[in-house]
Amino acid sequence: MLSVIIPAYNEQENIEKTAETIYKILSDNGTDCEIIFVDDGSRDRTWELISRLSEENKSVRGLKFSRNFGKEGAIFAGLKACDGDCAVVIDCDLQHPPELIPEMLNLWEQGFEVVEAIKASRGKEGFIYKTFAKTFYRLMKNSADVNLDRASDYKLMDRKVIDALNDMPERLTFFRALSSWVGFKTAQLEFHVAPRNAGTTKWNFKKLAKFAINNITSFTNLPLQLITGMGILFFLIAVGFGINTLVQYFQGVSAAGFPTVILLILISGAFIMIGLGIIGYYMAKIYEEIKFRPRYIVSIDTKKNREDDKNGENR
Repeated sequence: MLSVIIPAYNEQENIEKTAETIYKILSDNGTDCEIIFVDDGSRDRTWELISRLSEENKSVRGLKFSRNFGKEGAIFAGLKACDGDCAVVIDCDLQHPPELIPEMLNLWEQGFEVVEAIKASRGKEGFIYKTFAKTFYRLMKNSADVNLDRASDYKLMDRKVIDALNDMPERLTFFRALSSWVGFKTAQLEFHVAPRNAGTTKWNFKKLAKFAINNITSFTNLPLQLITGMGILFFLIAVGFGINTLVQYFQGVSAAGFPTVILLILISGAFIMIGLGIIGYYMAKIYEEIKFRPRYIVSIDTKKNREDDKNGENR
C-alpha cells in the first residue's frame, strides 16, 4: 500500500481538487493507497473539507493539529501515522505534479528506497526568492555537505526510510535535508513546478529567512566557526595596529590615537555582540531540544474516530 502525505495550511481552495486528482491517478494505476491530509492548524474551512472527504472516501484520512506547528511537523506527523509500505510527501497546491507518482512507484519496485523529485525549473518565482533559495542551498552544501540544489519535499520513501526518520529524536527537523542525510538507494526524477491550483503561497520573506536560519543552524556549526574566524581577523588587525604604534613610538612620531581607539572599540564591540548572538541562538536551540516537547499535537484523527465508532457499534 502507498501512503500519500499532504500537509495543508489554509488550503480550502485545493483540498477537494487535490484529493480527487491523486485518488484518480492511483486508482487508474491500480494502486492501493491511503491519502493522509495533515491540517496544520488552518483557520479556514480546510478541516471541514478534509473531514467530509474522509467520510465519503475511506482511503482519505485526516489529522488535525491543535494549533499551527509548521510544515515540518505536519510532514513528520504524516510519516508517523502512515501504514503504507512506502509513502509520498506532496504539497497540497498541486505544484508537485501527482502524475509523477506512478513513475516513482515503478522505480521503488525496481529496488530504489528513496525517489526524489527534483526541480527542472522553479516555475514563476521572483528574482529575490530565487536568489535567496540558491544562496541557502549553496550554504547548506558548503557547510553541511548536504546537496539540496533543485531538491524539493516531493519524495517517495520506502518503509525502512520512514522508520529511520521516525526514529530520529530531534525536535527541530528539516525533512528535505534529513531525507537526504539518511542515505539509502536513491533515484531522481525531474519535474517542472506547476502554477498553484488555487490560493496564494503561505510563505513570505520573513518566514523564509527564519526557515533558512533554523535549518542552517540545525545542520552545521559553521556560524560558530565564523566567530573564531572573526576573532582571528580582529587579532590580526590588533597586531597590525600594535606594530604600527611601536614603529611610530620608536620613530618619535606622535600617534593620533583617539579616532583609532574609538574605531577599534566599535569593531571589537560589534564582533563580540555578533558572537554572543550566534552562541545565544545555538543555546536557545539546545534549550528547545532538551525540553523534549512533542513536535506536534494531533487533536483529531479521522481514522481513530472511525475505529472508535465501529467498536461502539460492535458493543
